Amino acid sequence: MSTRIRVGLFVTCLVDLVRPQVGFAAVKLLEQAGCDVEIPNAQTCCGQPAWNAGADKHAAAIARNVIAAFEGFDYVVAPSGSCAGMIKRHYPEVFEKDPVWLVRARALAAKTHELTSFLVKVRGVEAVKATFEGSVCYHDSCSSRREMGVVAEPRSLLATVDGLTLKEIGDKETCCGFGGLFSVKYPEISERIADTKIADVLASGAATLTGADLGCLLHLAGRMQRDGKDIAVRHVAEILAGMGDEPALGEAQK
Repeated sequence: MSTRIRVGLFVTCLVDLVRPQVGFAAVKLLEQAGCDVEIPNAQTCCGQPAWNAGADKHAAAIARNVIAAFEGFDYVVAPSGSCAGMIKRHYPEVFEKDPVWLVRARALAAKTHELTSFLVKVRGVEAVKATFEGSVCYHDSCSSRREMGVVAEPRSLLATVDGLTLKEIGDKETCCGFGGLFSVKYPEISERIADTKIADVLASGAATLTGADLGCLLHLAGRMQRDGKDIAVRHVAEILAGMGDEPALGEAQK
């Protein structure tokens, strides 16, 4: 971490609208890792909802804006495997038939990373200076695990948090049921998948559920609150940045 680099933080829609402190936590972690962090005012949604819905032209328009806003940075980092996956894996697909924008999309994809993976693999962070008292289990989002290949990195950092006991969910590879538009189109199926995941979370014995994708966490937190399950839910960036004493998801609205 000897050389400072310019990082464009892709905040994500959910962080901006629902959980801004995740963005603050991400900035803190990146600055501690020797990065100069900027948040372009021109950034918008990554375009994943439009792309998943088959609205290809709308997705392309959004992607052009994101590329233009972020291509001047050394790296692009998102506290979300889902949004990072859209930029890294799907932007080249969006512009498959547009050779000019395809070059730019591939260039941005090559320097886009999920937050914990960036800290560990790019900046060489081996430990964080944070304290969190209690047991925690980590939920692997489908996008983080399958699209971005992020599995060990968040766990290795969580293991260095003072006072934290890391527990594993029995079936780590299954979906939480959110899936973006999937949970809207197929709510009954989504709820059943969530209930299965929540049962695994409860079986782990952890007092807190964490993960890197706010969509998954909001989905599970809402379901657990409706069912009276006493499990706190926090984004992994908050715990790693020492912001674990802030209200958990949903607590501020109680």
